[in-house]
Amino acid sequence: MTITTVETELGGKTLTLEQGRVAGQANGAVLLRCGETVVLATATMSAKPREGMNFFPLICDYEERKYAVGKIPGGFVKRGGRPSEKAILTSRLIDRPTRPLFSEGMRNDVQVIAMPLSMEPDVPADMMAVNAASAALAISDIPWGGPFGFVRVCRVNGEFVINPSLEQIKESDMELLVAGKDGKVLEIELEAGEVTEDELMVAMDLAHDAIDTLVAWQMDLVAKVGKPKAEVPVIAPDPALLEEIAAKISPEIQEFIKNPDNSGREKAIFDLEAQLKKRLIEEYPERESEIGDIVYKIIKKQVRKMIVEENARPDGRALDQIRPLRAEVGLLPRVHGSALFSRGQTQVLTTLTLGSLDDAQMVDNLEEDGEKRFMHFYNFPPYSVGEVSPLRGAGRREVGHGALAEKALRPMIPAQNDFPYAMLMTSDVLESNGSTSMASTCGCTLALLDAGVQLKEPVAGISIGLVTGEDKKVLLTDIQGLEDFHGDMDFKVAGTRNGITAIQVDTKTNGLDRDVVKGALEQAKAARMKILEVIADAIPGAREKMSPYAPRVYVVVIHPDKIGDIIGPGGKVIKKIEAETGAKLDIEQDGHVYITSVDAAGGERAKKIVEDITKEVSVGEVYTGKVTRIEPFGAFVEILPGRDGLVHISQLAKERVNRTEDVCNLGDELLVRVLEIGDDGKIRLTRRGLIEGDEDYVAPPPESRGGGPRGGGPRGGGRPHGGGGGGGYRDRGPRPDSSDDGPRAQFRPKR
Repeated sequence: MTITTVETELGGKTLTLEQGRVAGQANGAVLLRCGETVVLATATMSAKPREGMNFFPLICDYEERKYAVGKIPGGFVKRGGRPSEKAILTSRLIDRPTRPLFSEGMRNDVQVIAMPLSMEPDVPADMMAVNAASAALAISDIPWGGPFGFVRVCRVNGEFVINPSLEQIKESDMELLVAGKDGKVLEIELEAGEVTEDELMVAMDLAHDAIDTLVAWQMDLVAKVGKPKAEVPVIAPDPALLEEIAAKISPEIQEFIKNPDNSGREKAIFDLEAQLKKRLIEEYPERESEIGDIVYKIIKKQVRKMIVEENARPDGRALDQIRPLRAEVGLLPRVHGSALFSRGQTQVLTTLTLGSLDDAQMVDNLEEDGEKRFMHFYNFPPYSVGEVSPLRGAGRREVGHGALAEKALRPMIPAQNDFPYAMLMTSDVLESNGSTSMASTCGCTLALLDAGVQLKEPVAGISIGLVTGEDKKVLLTDIQGLEDFHGDMDFKVAGTRNGITAIQVDTKTNGLDRDVVKGALEQAKAARMKILEVIADAIPGAREKMSPYAPRVYVVVIHPDKIGDIIGPGGKVIKKIEAETGAKLDIEQDGHVYITSVDAAGGERAKKIVEDITKEVSVGEVYTGKVTRIEPFGAFVEILPGRDGLVHISQLAKERVNRTEDVCNLGDELLVRVLEIGDDGKIRLTRRGLIEGDEDYVAPPPESRGGGPRGGGPRGGGRPHGGGGGGGYRDRGPRPDSSDDGPRAQFRPKR
């Protein structure tokens, strides 16, 4: 066995590529090491092309293995199930820069698999996986135009950091992912807190310097162990037949795509292709296998020719013109927040559901455990493009589009202490003709404002396209389906008036020049400002009042030592509060208690109980308490939930009392004053001076009367997970006043 390694340094960390140790039967396989992170990447190709296939069958998979971080998968299925959202998004990160570097017409199946085998937090595996996938393809015999480099750049405390740790990613206000080669961009992903276009270009230039290092590093391995590239058949139609058919149908295609009624509908172009193919197959039955590809190429050529040579778009718009915009809010009366956003023939309905923090989504991936309180899901039903197909679970595209809009809004969501709610947003595409993900972003802004969420700034998004000729590049604002299918780029940019919050770029070319990226950013900014004006016209700001059907959240801050008092043994106290009030309680380890209730009265009642339970008793304070026990020597009175004191028989009245029952009975309410608190915590109470008619009577302050709703019980213990309506801890760690034999001995992960 011969093992070959090459090393490079990136961001102060050493990266090592190794070939020859594992997966010898794959066309290409590497191990990438950085610190204690180890990623295996393989590239495999089928021996023969797939017959009847009209597209390149590439599969890119990112496989998470929990053993990489020493964890056993949760739930009943220990083998692992559906890929996590993180795994799906990383698979897309691998696919987007990889796909355009294959030759057009290649039909052999190619599969790229990247799998973290070991991972440390200082070296996130996703960036390593994309570079390892590139290296595996580069050293293989699979014909491919790589390698490329993939790098992460974050801005931490105003300084740019290459290849940051997980902690630095969390602290940053900008996370940029870039793939490229030879000074060109193949992919961009960005999440930022309103970064300007100029600041982004500075980070892009830094990324390219790192990319050059990564490409040279991979090429070093190729020079040592790279295999000669195999010759595979490239499927292409007969040039003579292509020219013959083009002469027949090109005028018809030109007339069709110049008709705004046709070009404005995504389904129309597919209908045209189907009609032309059916007609041509009858005319050329022996060339049926080539007809589909020929028709596609002719349509693509006509669309591109019109744009490049005539500066004309199929629907007649100017190159930087946005289709008609329409924004509506408050459509659905029982929904906490709703909006309908339309841009031409693209229409998205977005809704917002507010819940307690206990409704947050559990996140369990290789990087970290935790919870996510802001969620966005995207759905693309078949009727949106006039088609019929079975409804299935969300695919990679749906997951990716949902994550992009979520990423665009996340920096503008108010902090948990300012808005202690879980937020679930759902975007349903009702009609599609280009860039539904950016329409979803606009719909999210509208729905959030409709629900009364105080966004830091409204967010809008737009997609910029590109069509290139021999010596000309044309940027298109707000691309529709026809321009997307036959264009060279989909450059999605979302942001506020102050800056960019999210970007996602993929291209069908072998890379985008710097001037294209800069021009797309400028064109997207101009369009974004116009869309934000439409959003402001529909709803100038967040509504002052929330929907009457939305839950209310009340926040009480207590001393952490008092958490056990609220929970009670086995969760007895907290379950009693929730049962009596109908509210849900969530407790943070730092002492924040979040009380969620649809009924305002129930929420206020629960808040009062929590305040009473955790309130410190002081000598001289007056309470209205309930008699809980009668003894010959006096009465025990509960002055606060779970806190009682003794009114000695000598303190029940000014005059002598022979029997406690002569003054009070079980369940009676008495006005009492704290006389003394012993070193052992026992409370002595008195009624003297509080009975009207006594010569030393002093009227207590009004707030002392009626000590609040009753609830609670003795302090200590812990609460079962999920018991009593969904309260519980978030931070892992020892609970105050807990015991190992309790039903729950850990905090829940922090949201």
